[in-house]
Amino acid sequence: MAFNWPWTPRPGRTAPAETKQAGFVALHLAEAARWTRHDYAALAREGYMKNPVVHRAVRLIAEAASGVPWLAFEEGRELSDHPLLALIARPNRMQAGTSFLEALYGHLLMAGNAYVEKIEGPGGTRELHLLRPDRVAVATDTAGWPVALEHREGSARRRVELGEAALHLAQFHPLDDHYGFAPLRAALMALDIHNQASRWNKALLDNSARPSGALVYAPKEGGNLSEEQYERLKGELEDGYTGSARAGRPLLLDGGLDWKAMGLTPKDMDFIEAKNAASRDIALAFGVPPMILGIPGDNTYSNYQEANRAFYRFTVLPLVARTAEEFSAWLGPVFGRGLQLRLDADQIEGLSAEREALWRRVGQADFLSDDEKREAVGYGRRDGR
Repeated sequence: MAFNWPWTPRPGRTAPAETKQAGFVALHLAEAARWTRHDYAALAREGYMKNPVVHRAVRLIAEAASGVPWLAFEEGRELSDHPLLALIARPNRMQAGTSFLEALYGHLLMAGNAYVEKIEGPGGTRELHLLRPDRVAVATDTAGWPVALEHREGSARRRVELGEAALHLAQFHPLDDHYGFAPLRAALMALDIHNQASRWNKALLDNSARPSGALVYAPKEGGNLSEEQYERLKGELEDGYTGSARAGRPLLLDGGLDWKAMGLTPKDMDFIEAKNAASRDIALAFGVPPMILGIPGDNTYSNYQEANRAFYRFTVLPLVARTAEEFSAWLGPVFGRGLQLRLDADQIEGLSAEREALWRRVGQADFLSDDEKREAVGYGRRDGR
């Protein structure tokens, strides 16, 4: 033994000569934790494409948010038909409005950024297209202000000016001036714990649902196995006794060999609770009540309906309202000044109970006129003013 890592000999002393012993000591040291990278591709692969909790949370938010209808208002008056609403309903030839918005919200949740490009076609036609976040870089001027998007596709590079031609939506990032912070990055440790627990359980199942043991060689006469004997014994164990198909197969030992099974403590085997705790952290980062995702434990809502209302109120509606406001500031001047986009909360099925309660309270308010009641619930006066 040459006394290398983790021990080093003192200056002036040499390592003792290597000697062969009949006994062996195995040291098992824990490695440093390995975490998933923060880039969009890694988060998409390890999160959305491999983790069921992340996949369902992202789809749940994106599908619910994309299903919220938008309304157009001009100087406080609702417009039943407008070219901007038609553009949102059919942003391009390949996507309907729901699919477009679902992908946009997915980019915001997975990357913290969403990039929309407006293309002017012949005859005054317009189309909206999403740019994949990992293919876009924000270009700045000499003062550090963002002025354009640099989009790359393979070896092709092009520049899209921010403003009328492109829109950059970003989640709040406390340490970056130009790029958003993805909610999944806040739950990155929980994501890796959940994925690694699944891999560990799968490895146990592949190994007959039990950990490995130790094959002890302790002959009465002393001595060690030769290199040839060691390799042959190792090959026989791997070929004949590993894998789920060979579970429970008896092991015949002789010549001073003994098998010592290595068990796991109940605490070590409590991966289910570890996965549930990691799942709750992931749901917390996305703002989805664990009850909706089917995660047991820590259910602070009395019923599913209450959890669903909280999901819409605290997660879906703020996301949609902020997106509609950004689109209003971007496309409003193109279609006419004073034009605003708002979400239509009355059409959300998940908030029907709250809407019925509001109408009941307003309807019982005898001190209000009919026009005042209509305004209280978000409708205009009967005379249209």
